[in-house]
Amino acid sequence: MGKKSAQNLTGEFIGYGSDTNLIHQPDGETHDDWWSAMSMAGVLNVLEQSYRNGTATSPVFTSATKHWDSIYVSTYYNWQPGTWKDVYTRVGTYKLKASSPDDALDTLAKTIVVPLLEKLLADGTIHEYEIDTEAVHTHAPDTFSIIYIAANAEALDKVDAAVRGLMKSNPLGGPAFSSWTDDQGHRDELIRTTATFK
Repeated sequence: MGKKSAQNLTGEFIGYGSDTNLIHQPDGETHDDWWSAMSMAGVLNVLEQSYRNGTATSPVFTSATKHWDSIYVSTYYNWQPGTWKDVYTRVGTYKLKASSPDDALDTLAKTIVVPLLEKLLADGTIHEYEIDTEAVHTHAPDTFSIIYIAANAEALDKVDAAVRGLMKSNPLGGPAFSSWTDDQGHRDELIRTTATFK
């Protein structure tokens, strides 16, 4: 069982949800609960409330064979307000090569990833996206994740088709991404999600 929380840079609490991992690994998480706020204080205030009301020490968590917490910073993100049940979240985790430029993540986000995800958000294919790095490092530095919540199973195929189309129309995008990231550090997750965003 895993438990995570994502945070953005300034402001207030903006979303929460729960996940069930659909592709199980021997040492991986099976479930998680998460919340997103616009500040570290917002994330920690929710955590403190969960300790005070007993949620963090409930039998589900205390009986789990494994448990961990993570805090992420989402530098690039957007969402549609609403509540969705049993939708799909895709997570792609990557590690930048030591030889990549200092602004590699910003360049990849601004020129390749965010424009594509904004288009998919606008047409309703996805409900939310974020590009995350760890605020409190428990994994290797220079690791980042691209995460999106798809509207349905068909939307997963639509995102994959959009990525393939982008690679054809932007022939420098794929090679740049590959040349700056380490294949050994790449991992994917497919998750069933219930989420609410303000």
